Amino acid sequence: MLRGEKVLLRARHDEDVPVLHADLYDDVATRSRADGRAWRPIPPGLPESPFTPSAPSADAAIFSVVRLADGELAGDALLWGIDLHNRSGHVGISLRPAVRGSGLGVDTVRVLCRYGFRVRGLHRLQLETLADNAAMVAAAERVGFRREGTLRQNSWVDGAFLDEAVFGLVADEWQG
Repeated sequence: MLRGEKVLLRARHDEDVPVLHADLYDDVATRSRADGRAWRPIPPGLPESPFTPSAPSADAAIFSVVRLADGELAGDALLWGIDLHNRSGHVGISLRPAVRGSGLGVDTVRVLCRYGFRVRGLHRLQLETLADNAAMVAAAERVGFRREGTLRQNSWVDGAFLDEAVFGLVADEWQG
């Protein structure tokens, strides 16, 4: 388990699935903003649910986010697209609506960076988000990510193409 100031990142448990699925997947508008793939109805008990625990892999580390203050399941966090040759990976988080705005996002990104740089030995982390996602943009910048560009009209969300912001952080710049 990985501990931050406000969050604990731990392996996904079976009992996390229905909660994460209901709050982060079944809300079509929220899921469409968080994932570049088209939403489709998937029951939480199927292996296709994005929150179903899976065997560890070399190219992804998947966590459940737990709020330290009360032990409440707060969301989903992952390092994905881990490339061991180039020592790079991507950061992704999604917090349940009930816990947003309480600083858990910044702490979750910090813990993921510590894991990526110190534990996995990565050199570069990248984070992509919709350009209008003010909370994620602020979290990335507070942790030290630099905005590296904008992918114009890159994401199809709710009937419109939206810009995607790309952020990067290298180990030498990280203030862990």
